[in-house]
Amino acid sequence: MDCGIFTSKTVLLFISLIFWAAGAALAFVGASVIKSVDHFENFLADKYTLIPAVIIICVAVLMFIIGIVGCCSTLRESKLGLGFFLICILIIFAAEVAALVCGFIYMGRINGSLEKSMTTVFEKYDGQNPESRTVDLLQSQLQCCGVSNYTDWTSMPWYSSHNNTVPLSCCKNTTTCTGRPDQPDQLNTQGCEIQLEKFLQSVSGYALLVILGFAIVKFFGIISVCVITCRSRRNDYEQFYA
Repeated sequence: MDCGIFTSKTVLLFISLIFWAAGAALAFVGASVIKSVDHFENFLADKYTLIPAVIIICVAVLMFIIGIVGCCSTLRESKLGLGFFLICILIIFAAEVAALVCGFIYMGRINGSLEKSMTTVFEKYDGQNPESRTVDLLQSQLQCCGVSNYTDWTSMPWYSSHNNTVPLSCCKNTTTCTGRPDQPDQLNTQGCEIQLEKFLQSVSGYALLVILGFAIVKFFGIISVCVITCRSRRNDYEQFYA
């Protein structure tokens, strides 16, 4: 078999495998959601909560079908099947490129938007409302305290109304810590803004690398479809296993 045709078919079969893997993952997620809803059906009077899970499973089935079409069309060098597979790859490739562009733009704007929004949330902290739970989770998970550093709490309403102390989520060890800022050795003194920024940039970076990798594979897939299609026009059909 010609090396170019063999390579092209291998790439397309690999992409078909990716579609199957993605379909299996989505089917698992959808089934898990439905199973979870069934466990708490007594608390859920509205059955429309199952709609997202049904949509996920439908998308999974579609991914399986696309993978099957891609695999069969590659092995048989079907022009119609390869054309459909090419359209699907082009749509996904365009979406991945758009995601890459948006991701780079988002990463550049993280630093400028965090401080203001975080200060607003921290000022609403009272230990009980939803904003408080968000702040406590942030400070405990990222091991930070305040926006810029732990002294930011001295200007917050919580500080003056709770005996000049910071929330216990700032503490390194909640069993011995009292939240007093004059005992910084018991507190996580680094601010949450820089910690959250590092976390978001890290997550965004990994996501962009994954998207870039899939986009490169899709690009070679587009080329592979063109190579096989051009070969098929000359009626020079070659079995993949030859």
